[in-house]
Amino acid sequence: MPVNFPDVQGKRDTVKEQVTEDMLKEVIDLYISETDSISLLDIPSTFVSVDADDAEPIMERNNQYAEACRSRMDNDKYVDQSVQTLNGATKNKQVQSDSIVMVDKATTVTSWDVYDSLISNNASGWVLSPVMSLLACIILLCFSSASAASSLKEVEALGNSLNAESDLQLIMLSEKFQHCLLVMERSILGNIFQPQLAAYRQLPVIEGKVNPESPVKPGMGEQREEDAESPRSPAVVRLWAFSCELSRGSSVSSMAWNKKNPDLLAVGYGEFGSSNQKPGLVCCWSLKNPTWPERVIRCDSAVTSLDFSSNNPSQLAVGMQDGSIAIYNVKSRDNKACFISSSGCPNRHLDPVWQLRWTQQELSLTGEEKVESLFSVAADGRISKWFVSNNGLDCIDLMKLKKSHNTKKKAGGTTTGKKTESVLSALTPGLCFDFHPTDASVYLVGTWEGLIHKCSCSNSQQFLETFKKHFCPVNHVTWSPLSPDVFLSCSADWTIQLWKQDHHKPVLGFTSTQRTVCDIKWSPKWATVFGAVNEGQLEIWDLNSSILDPVIVQPAAAGVKMNSLLFAPQTDCVLVGDSDGQVTVYQLRNLSPHPSGRKAPHVLSVN
Repeated sequence: MPVNFPDVQGKRDTVKEQVTEDMLKEVIDLYISETDSISLLDIPSTFVSVDADDAEPIMERNNQYAEACRSRMDNDKYVDQSVQTLNGATKNKQVQSDSIVMVDKATTVTSWDVYDSLISNNASGWVLSPVMSLLACIILLCFSSASAASSLKEVEALGNSLNAESDLQLIMLSEKFQHCLLVMERSILGNIFQPQLAAYRQLPVIEGKVNPESPVKPGMGEQREEDAESPRSPAVVRLWAFSCELSRGSSVSSMAWNKKNPDLLAVGYGEFGSSNQKPGLVCCWSLKNPTWPERVIRCDSAVTSLDFSSNNPSQLAVGMQDGSIAIYNVKSRDNKACFISSSGCPNRHLDPVWQLRWTQQELSLTGEEKVESLFSVAADGRISKWFVSNNGLDCIDLMKLKKSHNTKKKAGGTTTGKKTESVLSALTPGLCFDFHPTDASVYLVGTWEGLIHKCSCSNSQQFLETFKKHFCPVNHVTWSPLSPDVFLSCSADWTIQLWKQDHHKPVLGFTSTQRTVCDIKWSPKWATVFGAVNEGQLEIWDLNSSILDPVIVQPAAAGVKMNSLLFAPQTDCVLVGDSDGQVTVYQLRNLSPHPSGRKAPHVLSVN
């Protein structure tokens, strides 16, 4: 059926015309002209020149439009978008579900079931603190009752495919479950120890959270203004003790604060006095949990010294009784995560490492570039500087502590006319050392002979000076952090000596009891205050008040010996480690040695 499309133009068939000779001779005129222009898209310009005739009315309309926009900005119905559309009507969607049928079920769980479950978990090497064990027992009872009640029918339906015990073990050992226990434990302990922690941080105690057995009572922070008007005698108050079953019975050998986190404390433990070397222990305690350590590191030998790094706060250097040194990463939860060790070093110490210290050393003469190095002093008479090599830790000797020169005498006791000295090749044990607070190239070292040598890192052949007063081993020597020319030393001869580096004899001597002075520390807050511990008591000396007797004396518990001492960096507290594995935190009260606080005492400047 034919269909006509008048608007559609088809192509015509061309008819070929025969060209004749006359047609070729004919002259034809052709005229070429342009066609009309056709515009497919015409968009008028939106810009008008300022000089145009219609510029003023256009500018007036633009101002009216801008004013309208400003007036509608505070209107709730105004929306700043190119197109406004109406929101469609809401539709209701109904969902129908099956009814929930509640069924009461019960089961019996004895204490033996809980005990067996905890024993099976501990067999895998996972250690729980007492609070976390209690929380785990509560959660375990819930899971046990639910699994036992549901397994009555599910075991038959699934054909013993569900193992409740394995599921519980996976839950207990999961990282998320342990993190939840950790948060719950810290929350509970923060509520229990709130008075002690508030007193430690010098904050007011919240009423209603005071433990009846706590020595801290509400309103203690408000009594300080009254004490300023009527001063009281200095005293110490026991806040708490870092102690657990793992460290009980071991002696605290050393303590160190973390350089970046002042709430993290590393404590070294060991059993000394026996011929057989027993394993040691390092516990990293946090103020957020005074009842259980955050990290537990088990060592092959008793721990004698430790110190945190400043550049890498997670690295903890540990010195041991067998002479080995290891650096541990406290970030790792693995108890045996040893970062690097000196076991493969041919120049390692052969006797106990009595002290370790990370110190910033200058690389150039300008002092702009510094690098942190690890130094050690050991009973083999060597002071070593350690660095990392391919095989582990390697060292070079800074100084060898040779014994002092003795003068030979005749049988009658008189010396010969010509003094002849016998130089002994044996080395004397080094027990302690400390670097100068402002010049890291100078350090002091205390020896078994009772001598204190001043040494330089650039001279390994001879001592700069030798200080002679003690006649028994020097247990500890420390520079004053607030008076760089002054240092203290304590010895087994029952005395404490105060020195100035430009004097060969001590400025002052202190003696309170006939016991060995084990450790001594300067207060980081007061220039005239230092603390000392002997085997029977803690002593706090204030040179501004008295140079004859300590201002505070805290006796040790019966049958316990105090070994080590450490001041808290940001509060008026002191930590004392004893032979029973406890680190007790004491708060110093009513101690105001000088109105200016950090001013050095006048007795330190005598000639």
